[in-house]
Amino acid sequence: MTKLIKELSVFFPVYNEENEIKNTVDKAKKVLEEITDNWELIIVNDGSSDNTGRIVSKLANVDSRVKVVTHNPNRGYGAAFKSGFYNAKYEWITFTDSDGQFDFREVAKFIAKQKETRADIVVGYYKKRKVPLIKILTSRMWEFVVFVLFGLKIKDIDCGFKFVSKKVIDTIPKLESERGAFISSEFLIKARKCGFKIVEIPVTHYPRTSGIGTGRNLKVIVNSFADLFKLWRKLR
Repeated sequence: MTKLIKELSVFFPVYNEENEIKNTVDKAKKVLEEITDNWELIIVNDGSSDNTGRIVSKLANVDSRVKVVTHNPNRGYGAAFKSGFYNAKYEWITFTDSDGQFDFREVAKFIAKQKETRADIVVGYYKKRKVPLIKILTSRMWEFVVFVLFGLKIKDIDCGFKFVSKKVIDTIPKLESERGAFISSEFLIKARKCGFKIVEIPVTHYPRTSGIGTGRNLKVIVNSFADLFKLWRKLR
């Protein structure tokens, strides 16, 4: 039976997801077995303080295709994002959040969209985002600022489901953001500046059932804007 894609690297940024990570990994592995013969799954454990570290170590011990990258101490989503990309070895790379809010089976739609458009990056956008209204509003404000400063118009810049050619990661200037939430914007800005084709696709989003998101932490927000203006000054 012909598989959808020759090879695929997958990574999950993880911070204190002891209740969800095993289920997320198990579901992803089933999908990967169906769509490709060559895959790896990278779990980036960003300094979790709960049982996440022990759980992911067990998952890696029973399957050599599952790998763990550990940050100690916690370095932030940007650092986890970079570790996932820079440790991936296959021609195509995808990632989702590890909290169970995405349906990894939809990666097949990303693959189909890439083949249809010959895009270098396929970015997800939420059909309906299952988060509080204030989070949606602050995301829209952030996207407006990014558009004004860089001209980047993406429906959901920070959507945690993307499909990327490894040549993008190998070509664009080194990603810098770590502690703030600027990393997705930085990645897309640099990719577009290098001439890579970006397309978008709708994705399903589910409510978080456990754990706590850190993206609206005041310190994270401040660092995100600091990184935003730092890159703007550099590219002027």
